Amino acid sequence: MSARVKSYAAVDLGASSGRVMVGRVGPGSLELTEAHRFPNRPVRTPEGLRWDVLGLYAGVLDGLRAAGQVDSVGIDSWAVDYGLLDADGALLGNPVHYRDSRTEGVAEKVWATVPAEELYAATGLQYAPFNTLYQLTAARHSAQLAYAERLLLIPDLLTYWLTGEQGTELTNASTTQLVDPSTRDWSYDIASRLGIDLGLFAPLRQPGDPAGLLRAEVLEETGLTGPVPVTAVGSHDTASAVAAVPADGERFAYICTGTWSLAGLELDAPVLTEESRAANFTNELGLDGTVRYLRNIMGLWLLQECVRAWGEPELGPLLLEAGQVPALRSVVDAGDAAFLAPGRMPERIAEACRASGQPAPVSPAEVTRCILDSLALAHRRAIDEAQRLADHPVDVVHVVGGGTRNALLCQLTADACGLPVVAGPAEAAALGNVLVQARAHGLVGDLGDGRRLLTRTQPLTRYEPRGDAARWREAEARLTDG
Repeated sequence: MSARVKSYAAVDLGASSGRVMVGRVGPGSLELTEAHRFPNRPVRTPEGLRWDVLGLYAGVLDGLRAAGQVDSVGIDSWAVDYGLLDADGALLGNPVHYRDSRTEGVAEKVWATVPAEELYAATGLQYAPFNTLYQLTAARHSAQLAYAERLLLIPDLLTYWLTGEQGTELTNASTTQLVDPSTRDWSYDIASRLGIDLGLFAPLRQPGDPAGLLRAEVLEETGLTGPVPVTAVGSHDTASAVAAVPADGERFAYICTGTWSLAGLELDAPVLTEESRAANFTNELGLDGTVRYLRNIMGLWLLQECVRAWGEPELGPLLLEAGQVPALRSVVDAGDAAFLAPGRMPERIAEACRASGQPAPVSPAEVTRCILDSLALAHRRAIDEAQRLADHPVDVVHVVGGGTRNALLCQLTADACGLPVVAGPAEAAALGNVLVQARAHGLVGDLGDGRRLLTRTQPLTRYEPRGDAARWREAEARLTDG
């Protein structure tokens, strides 16, 4: 290999699994290989649902050992959740899982102090019951928060354990509902009115900023030779995934697919209108001054939970069977928070169909087709509304993430949106993570340069829309009129 080729370890933690990928970047080249993959299994304790963050950290160390010598390390993960540290820097308990029930009813208490309209105008964040703001409000009288001296979001916590240095990366901070998307700084007024101490947070970092060097103990455990820098990346996995959308120009929409579907646009400025709030769109911060204007959709979580309930059947044959089920026979609202909690997912989907006067799917193939049709319908609705609310028309939809491997979902999304879908790359978050590291080390230029490199080096599949758009409008009417 050329001496200019460098290796970057991308730690990419999803809600159901973690992985350490190695990206090798050189002039005009980008290769990604998997070094180590490990499960991310939440644990239900007497106190509630918790993340096994020590298990995740062990997986990261195992992954760095498997990766071998690298020029830098970057970490991205899911958003909103955090660990609390005491005055000695020790973790105060396992981080609470965003699906924990502690935030039920908390939003209404927050809105009694800061009305929902004011909160959106100040922070641009959609309502989601698990936003960090609501989690902190729910924890207000807890012993842990009383003793806490520092709050670190999940990727920042793991970075701290690797380096001993603390920071709060901006793209993930923007999911806390405590950041002003116009100033790209903390919303001091909102925090003050709600009694939240912003001094708990470490100083803000930008993607590409240095985040310290691997500690001597980490080098010894992983077998790496120092110094190995850790680089702040778009540490919210969606920020990294959007950075890896292989788009040309500005007239594109994206759907980051996995446990969640995040469907929306990349903009230069937030959309803070009341109409945008009512449509539950969020304004999260991306690379290079961009805004990720998107809607959270329940995503493949619906199918993951059903597959778990059915005893983990093989996905390939199930999707083939689902492809033979009549289209749009029954659909549910894939953005409905009623599907947020785990358990009994096939039954809950059937109940939702019956409640809206539709046939209830019975077999696994019928339930799977209902889920995929419903996700495509939710993708259509989000992209249509985002274009209208932001006055930003698009010509193509880019699907990235794990859902790119689901050809039926990609085709249905093209059909529903009436736009071509370009699917790939599947490991978008890890690739975006690698690109930010490579850019910090001078191997890649701006966001456009990185996307052109992806287009040249990553396998992409194009799906053209087919069928009658009227059928999708009729299916949507079943939900909106129900």
